[in-house]
Order: sequence, then C-alpha cells, then structure tokens
Amino acid sequence: MIIAPAPPPPPPLSSSTRHHSRRKPANFTRPQNLRLRRTAAYAVAREVDTFTQSSGYLFELSTSDAESLTDYNISKIASIYRKKPFIVLRRLLQIGNTFGKWLALRYLDSILERSDVMFEVRASQLRQILVKLGPAYIKIAQAISSRPDLIPPSYLNELSLLQDRISPFSTEVAFNMIEKELGLPIDQLFSEISPEPVAAASLGQVYQARLQDTGQIVAVKVQRPGVQAAISLDILILRALAGLIRKAGKFNTDLQAVVDEWASSLFREMDYVNEAKNGVRFKELYGNLKDVLVPEFFIAKTSRKVITMQWMEGQKLSEVKDLYLVEIGVYCSFNQLLEYGFYHADPHPGNLLRTYDGKLAYLDFGMMGEFKQEFRDGFIEACIHLINRDYDSLAKDFVTLGLLPATADKDAVTKALTGVFQNAVSKGVQNISFGDLLGNLGTTMYKFKFQIPSYFSLVIRSLAVLEGIAINSDPNYKVLGGTYPWIARKVLTDSSPQLRSSLQSLLYEDGVFRIDRLESLLSESLRARTERALVKREDNDSNEAIKQIMSFTLTEKGAFVREILLQEFAKGLDALSLATLESLTSAATTNLPFASSSPSSLTDEDMINLRNLRRLLQLLSGSPYIEDADNGVEVFNQYTKKRTNSEEVSLILNEFTSVQDIVPLLNVIPELPPDLQQQFIRLPVDLVGKFVSRVTARTIRRALL
Repeated sequence: MIIAPAPPPPPPLSSSTRHHSRRKPANFTRPQNLRLRRTAAYAVAREVDTFTQSSGYLFELSTSDAESLTDYNISKIASIYRKKPFIVLRRLLQIGNTFGKWLALRYLDSILERSDVMFEVRASQLRQILVKLGPAYIKIAQAISSRPDLIPPSYLNELSLLQDRISPFSTEVAFNMIEKELGLPIDQLFSEISPEPVAAASLGQVYQARLQDTGQIVAVKVQRPGVQAAISLDILILRALAGLIRKAGKFNTDLQAVVDEWASSLFREMDYVNEAKNGVRFKELYGNLKDVLVPEFFIAKTSRKVITMQWMEGQKLSEVKDLYLVEIGVYCSFNQLLEYGFYHADPHPGNLLRTYDGKLAYLDFGMMGEFKQEFRDGFIEACIHLINRDYDSLAKDFVTLGLLPATADKDAVTKALTGVFQNAVSKGVQNISFGDLLGNLGTTMYKFKFQIPSYFSLVIRSLAVLEGIAINSDPNYKVLGGTYPWIARKVLTDSSPQLRSSLQSLLYEDGVFRIDRLESLLSESLRARTERALVKREDNDSNEAIKQIMSFTLTEKGAFVREILLQEFAKGLDALSLATLESLTSAATTNLPFASSSPSSLTDEDMINLRNLRRLLQLLSGSPYIEDADNGVEVFNQYTKKRTNSEEVSLILNEFTSVQDIVPLLNVIPELPPDLQQQFIRLPVDLVGKFVSRVTARTIRRALL
C-alpha cells in the first residue's frame, strides 16, 4: 500500500523519524510553496481510470443520502435507490451487458468444444470485467477467491490475481477533503506533503506528509469521493443476484448472508476511524513481538474519510526472499488466530512489508476478523485429528466449526475426508502442503456442496498466503509444518476444558494410553520457537531436549500432562512389580521336581503398561523417538511386539540401571530454576502415592473376584 520508490540516500532525518524511515520522502512540498504547488498539481492532466470512465455516474448521490450510509443497512440502501430507478436500471444494463457478453463467449466455447483451450483467456477477461465494474466487485471477488463452496476451484487462481489498484482521483479533491474532514487548512496540518499520491486503490489513495507539530513522516489516506454510494448500489444488486444464484445452483451456503457479511466488512473498511482503532488494538496485542512492526495511528488527525498513520518504507514481503520474516509472520498469525482471536482479515501480500531495517510491517487494518474461543479450540482439535488421521473425529470437528450441518452423513463425510487428506498426511506433518490441502479440500467441498463460514475462509486464506510467500524463499517450506508446533504446545498447555477433553481423548484410545501420540506432541511442541528464539536451533543434543521436557512438565501449564505421566508411571511400576514377582517365582520353581508351569497372571493391559514404562524411561533419558520410515509419523505399535515377561522386565531394568542413559537427566536437574527443582523433588512422593493407590485397588479387586 505505502511503498515508495528508492531514491538516492538523502541527508539523515531527525531522530524522531529516523528509526523506521531511512529515506527522506521525495518531492515534498514546503509550506511556503504549498498553495502554488497545489494549484500546479490541479492543472496536471490525469488519465481517467477504467472504473470512473465507465461507472462514474454511480457517485451521484445527494449529500444527505451519502451521509446516512455510514453503516451497512440493506433496508436503507433499498429505500434510497427506489427513488433513483434510472440509475439502478442503467447499472443493471451495464452489468448484464458486460457479463452477458462474457457468458455468451463461454457458451460458444462449450459448443465449439474449446472451453479448456480458451479457459485462461476467458478467466483473464472475467478479471478485467471485475476491475471495470469497480471496488464492490473487486473486493467480493478477492474475498470469494478463497471460497471453494461458491465457485469451482479452477477459477480460484485467476481471481486471486485481482489487484484493486486504479488510477488516482484528483489531488484537488483529495486536499479539499482532508481540510474538510480534519477541520484545518492543509498547511496547518502538515509542513510538507507530496503533491501527487504515492499509492492508489479502489477505495482511496495515499499521500506522504510531515506533521506540522512533531515533524514525523506520515501516510495520509484519503477515501475516494462517492465510493460508498457506488458500493451501496452494487451490493443491493449483488444481493438480489445471490438469491437467484443460490436457487439455481442449489448451494447449501446462504449466499445472501455471505454478501451481507462481506458488505458489512466493506462498510467497516470505509470507516477510517474504525481502521485506526483496529490498528491501535493490533499494535497493543502484537506490536511487541520480536521484529513485528505495526504503524502508529494519529487518532486526532483521523476521520471517517481521512486516516493518518506512521509512514512505512520497504518492499513487499512476497518480492524478497526472507524466510526468517515469513516465520515471524507464521508466529504472529498463530498469536492472532489461536491466542487472542483478533486477526488481520486482508492478508494479501501487499499488506505485508519488509522494512529496510529487516522487520515485518503490517499495513491496512480496515478489515479485521474475530475468531471466537469455541472456534479456536475447534480449529486446534481439527489440526490434531488431521495429523493423527482420525478422520471420524475430524468430521465432527467440521460440524463444530460450522463447515457441515449437524444432520450431515458422518460416514460419507469421513470417507470423503479420508480420500482428500490421506496422501497429504502420509508425508508427515512437516511435509504437508497447505496449498495442496486447500485445493483438494476445495474440490471436495464444491462437489458435496459443503458450507464454509466466512471467518474460516479468512483463516485458510491467511495461512495459504503465508505459505505462498514462503515458497519464494524456500520451495520446500510448509506453513502447516511451521504452525503445528505451536498447535501442539497449545493443546498440551491450554487450560480450556474443551482442549483438555480433546487431549484426554487423543492420548487414550479405547482406554489404552497412546504414548506415541504424547511423544509426537512433545517433540513437535519443542520445535515451537518463541519470539525470543525465532531462529533455527542447531543445538539438537539430548540434554537440551530433556531440559525442555522437564521445564514444561514441571510448570503450572504442564500440570495436566504431568498428572498423566505420573499415572502412567504408576501403572508401569505396578505391572513391573507383578512381572518381577512372577519372574522370580518362575526362576525359583524351575529346578524343583514335579514343578509345572502356571499361566501368567499378567494381562494384556499389564504388558502394554510395561512397554509404556520402558518408553517413558527412554523419553526421559533422551532416547530417539520411534519413527515409521514409510511416512515419517512417530508410532509405537504396542500390539505387535510380543515378548516374554522376563524379557520385558530385563529391558526395563536395563533402563533403570544404565548409568549412561540416566546421567543426562541428572545433569539437567541442577540447571532448572529453583521452583522447578522443588517441584521435581515432590514428584517421587506423588508417584508413590499413585502407585500405592493402584496396588491397593488391584489387590482389593482381585480379592473380590
């Protein structure tokens, strides 16, 4: 949005502006020459953009009507345009004629059996039509470019290329609007200002200026006159068309509700006071993250149609190869989506900037989203179930997230999701391409006419855009692989009852503890880099892994997992005591005359508990995880590894007696903070209590039976 050309380096700016702006803005107008330069600027001939040339009549709306359209109200819009039937008719004819020609060509292609050959040409023509028809069509087309339930997946690529940049409107009009909206002459507001806009879009354009009172360099965005009137009429027409299309296409999604929701977003985006407040809130939540830069907003110099913010210089993140900043963006997106739920809902590459001092700058806060807590938890659960290939639970997650109605055929959905995700997930979490998932899922959703809530499409779009940008730096980068570690850490540490229940269900399948899944979550959570360490860690020794596991399980956030581990240790020690006693008894009676072998008293559950105990000891000693070489997913097959009791006991005792394996754990304890050392000292007492309780319960149960 605010990207200046690169002039030769000028003299340094004052200290108040040098921190984030390394270059003096080009072509500034000094206050003593401001009036003369404004007059000269007005005289410059300007090419009229396609939209204004073909649709400028839409700006014709009385002042009272225009001022009344501050918020989206379809009833009010309809009442206004009932009084202007000729403008409505003219717009309908224009839309019908434009789209009619395109549809006729598509129909001709199908008759001549050249649809596939002409697809790229027709898709490009459709994009040009949308640009000609103006901001409402461009904005909605950009929005639905991530909505596979609304359009065939084959159209997504072309629509995603839409850029809502058009030729700027008159500087005279812009300057007059600044003075009217802010209530002061422009030379009292700014000591310098560019006589021409430095960037322009369908809704407004940006000037570079220096504040009169502080000397700080700022961006001043001015809204295009009449744009609200134009969008209002187009929304009215689009809403009527949406109703017809839904009936004709038999969509499950309420298309009129989709139009209403996006129209509300557009109206909020046109309220620059709302954008400034969004920016302030975004800065409060995420501005302190390492290498994340959010502009300062000047509320006193902002109105509904003019916004003043800190000037940002740099390059589009998509145009530079900086994988580090992409990971910063992934981390920031994680915080937005899963921690606070307040997220940037217009994440196209132009709104992510790499500043010249190497920071990631976020721009444009007119369109923001709110991710409710229940949806955040549902999204986390869906990711966990996806990675663990639990497609039946994933189908239920889709209902929770609003992707499917509660009445959907779960068996059919599970089968469809299995077909969509199986191949992608088999590559392992670090190799899952979000773009591939999105494309496959989009095809399935269009086929089955699933519904996608708009909030979810924005989440998908945000992650897909990040992955697309990252691929420019590293073709093998997978954003889901970068995000999943934080999801794993979240599900292990969050106190939400829903996530606690989900973790419990994940770790216990048919009552059996799945240590492989706990290992997977722990190993992934260790890959989650915080804002203090967002660089690739080269220290992979076991001591560091053990220290991090101990630090996690001994903290308050790790209390839930700690209780599970203690419980499983108690089960394992109970089974070990039984196996040891049985082995000793067997050894003592082997050489006795007339001794007969008695059946083992150990149950299948005891054998599983023995194996889990051994793996827990390996986990704490830093032993490598068991890995399935075929798909890279960590597994522990408890049911196929058959050993005798004496073999199991021998293996476990080796874990206890191997000094080499125990030393790393002993070395880590002194490095822990004092409070965690105290918590560690209390663990044996807690473990003994659980062990005694289990032995007592088992003894009573066997005595009664």
